[in-house]
Amino acid sequence: MLSSNGLLAVSLWNILWKLNVSFAGDPSAIEQIALRWLHIVAGIIWLGFLSFFLLAAVPALKSLDPTIRAKVFPEIASRGLWWLRWSSVVTWIAGFRYFMILAKADAVNAGRPHAWEGWIGIWFGCWLAAFAIEMALIQASGALGNKFLVGALVLFVMTATSWLVVSLLAQPGVSNRTLSISIGGGLGTILFFNVWGIVWRCQKRLIAWTRASAEQGAPMPPEAAKLAQMATLTMQISFILMFPLLFFMAASAHFPFLSGG
Repeated sequence: MLSSNGLLAVSLWNILWKLNVSFAGDPSAIEQIALRWLHIVAGIIWLGFLSFFLLAAVPALKSLDPTIRAKVFPEIASRGLWWLRWSSVVTWIAGFRYFMILAKADAVNAGRPHAWEGWIGIWFGCWLAAFAIEMALIQASGALGNKFLVGALVLFVMTATSWLVVSLLAQPGVSNRTLSISIGGGLGTILFFNVWGIVWRCQKRLIAWTRASAEQGAPMPPEAAKLAQMATLTMQISFILMFPLLFFMAASAHFPFLSGG
């Protein structure tokens, strides 16, 4: 007579045996699920390390004695930023390729199969300009004298860019998926540029200077404080932008509220 565990195992086996599982034979479908999976996994690592640095590592480092901090910071920052940088690369490449597939499908459905190339160009140009403005504001944060003012101005720029992108891309045949990702993916592009264009450029110098200070007693350069402020402010802005980014990425498939004109 079977035990309760045996009966449970038999029941589970019967359920699994009756499942009708079939995988798509279309190479495009396989590519898309692979891109989505890779995009999600790498994105979790990327945003996870971003959250870890802001919510745990930075407060913990501030609480340490300066001598201990000088020894701990280079190790945590160099290891953590490696994962932050390269997970952002994988996330962005997989997401951009998926965005291209969606834009091309919309262009074909609209009867203009080559229009997607122009849409991608408009999208990338708008977000590149937004990053240039953001970088200028962050670099001028000391002169403006208030990081909250800089943050508010950056958020305004990102909101205006989102509106501009949707206004330019909301053409007949463009779906909610493409329009939502044009915002979510655009914000992701800003975060990607933030990692490589600001945070890493500042932090790699701070890591080298802090390591030299701890090992050789070399004084920290005068510009170290400004670079640290820029890197922290950029990560704080990225953390805030993460929330609308995730909303629009989820809305692409689960909350259809945008459509081409």
